[in-house]
Amino acid sequence: MAHAYYHAKSSARRFGGEWQDYMELHSFMDSTKAHIGDNRHRLILHNAWGIFFVEKIFGEVWTLKSNNKEVPTRAILEQHVLEDLQCIPSLEQCFANVPLEDWQFRKAKKLSQEE
Repeated sequence: MAHAYYHAKSSARRFGGEWQDYMELHSFMDSTKAHIGDNRHRLILHNAWGIFFVEKIFGEVWTLKSNNKEVPTRAILEQHVLEDLQCIPSLEQCFANVPLEDWQFRKAKKLSQEE
């Protein structure tokens, strides 16, 4: 799915309520698009770690504003990732083929040497 709106409509069909009830969660999942304009943005949150991380931010239960129904947050987030990727990869799978760059191996200078 290309936009959080379509994920939100799908969540409303699956879990009840209105699509507006879900926009905050789905927009957050896709917020990395602001920094990486292609599908690589999904490496950051569209994985098992990302789902658990976002659940920690928003809480284990998502309460729908339209009817006060409670839905497990993780179920909504899992649905989002499954719609985009058809699986929920591990964080390791997401970064397995990302090459290491030289800058990742540079050691920081010790503060005591600079003073």
